[in-house]
Parts: sequence; structure tokens; C-alpha cells
Amino acid sequence: MRYNLIRKMDIADGPGIRVSLFVQGCEFHCKNCFNQETWDFNKGEEFTQETIDRIIELCGGSHVRGLSILGGEPLHPLNIESVIKLAEEFKKVYPKKDLWIWTGYLYDNIVNKDILKYADVIVDGKYEDKLHDFRLEWRGSANQRVIDVKKSVKNKKVVLFEG
Repeated sequence: MRYNLIRKMDIADGPGIRVSLFVQGCEFHCKNCFNQETWDFNKGEEFTQETIDRIIELCGGSHVRGLSILGGEPLHPLNIESVIKLAEEFKKVYPKKDLWIWTGYLYDNIVNKDILKYADVIVDGKYEDKLHDFRLEWRGSANQRVIDVKKSVKNKKVVLFEG
């Protein structure tokens, strides 16, 4: 996997102050995507164990509420294994901090369900420019859902996040 950017202090992508990882590579190419520079799978930096260690260290501050993983497409087959490895290590070190993931895939169509063991919230669905609404919190278009993963897994149906 490759990544585009690590934000040490992000207040836009989930509640509170967060560390955010923007993975590289996306096949969706949504019209007017805010992050088109992450589409090319060959750009960005190589994602290594050192990258994971750095992110884990950045998340250690008491001011950091959690980790956000965006893209690009974190759940693309070329990215998912590295994302799961990061998510697993993050939750092992910080079980009380939350993990948010943005994906163009629909929750019900996530192929590698292992990510559900670690994610607290998944924002699903492709960005749809015609449904864009600046008033939406943590998502760009009205079709996207902010899903409480733990409650959804427990109830075996999508439960929206109420945060």
C-alpha cells in the first residue's frame, strides 16, 4: 500500500482532535472528489511498519481522540491488508480511542469483514456531487451513511452513529 498524507492534528474527519491517514489509490473517481490527488495507486509514499509506528506514536497524545483512515480508498483490495494491520495495532495500543474509516463501498458489500473487528465508525458510500450538502457532518453527500460498526455487528443490520 501507499499513502498520500498523515495529518497529526485533524478536526474535520471525525469528532475531537484526531490523527488522519489518507491512503493512496481509488478506482471510484467520484465527480468533484475533494481528494483527487489520492486516486493514483502509484503515487504517494510507501506504507511500512515504520509508518504504522509513527501513526501509533502520533495517536499517543492525551488530546488525540482517535484515528481516521480516508483516501483514496482504504478498503480497496490493494490497501485493505495494510489498513487492517494498522487498525489492529492501533486498537491493541489504544483500546479506548476510536477508529473511523471512510469508504466508497457500501457497508453490506465490504469484502474483507476483518476490518469490522477494529472500526468503530464507517462512513460508507461513494461521494455523489448532485447530493453534496455543506451542512452534513463527516460526509460530503446525502447518500453516505455514518455507521456505528459495533452496534451494526451486534444487531446484524446497519445502525447509524448518533454522536
